[in-house]
Amino acid sequence: MSKGKPPSRELQWKLTDISLTESDRQKLKSAASTVSTATMIGTLAGLSLGAYFAFKVRSNRRKMFQAFRATEKPTHVRFASGREEAIPDISPLVKPSTFGDFLTYTLFASGGVLLGGETGLLIGGATAKRSITSDPETKQRIENAFRSFRADVLRKQIEQLEGGKNQLELSL
Repeated sequence: MSKGKPPSRELQWKLTDISLTESDRQKLKSAASTVSTATMIGTLAGLSLGAYFAFKVRSNRRKMFQAFRATEKPTHVRFASGREEAIPDISPLVKPSTFGDFLTYTLFASGGVLLGGETGLLIGGATAKRSITSDPETKQRIENAFRSFRADVLRKQIEQLEGGKNQLELSL
């Protein structure tokens, strides 16, 4: 399909010409809505959980740093030979930073969005499939309509290829 050019009205409604009843169209619209809703809910839940876990990790990291800073640490090491070496203070290196907090929230939230969105997509897809395939006659009509639609699109692409066009367009 060419960029910026919407598919023709004929292509958009080609499925309606192929023995789909109004209830079949409603089932397809409902299934698409189910997938969209489940994906959105999963994404929002994943984002929430990611932010929650990031907050917990951040607060635990701060508590651990406070405990580390409060403990007495050795300042020198004495070897068996009697030589004594100073131990550098690493407190500034393990101190929580704003950049670290930003990365924590970003990574956990991104991971939650991806995990939640994919889970929602899988659940929504399974639910939509179950709703479409619950009636064998409806399932058969939808499969036949989709097969016919694909065949029409392939025929049109063959015509465009044989006509010598450089770019394939899906407009009928």
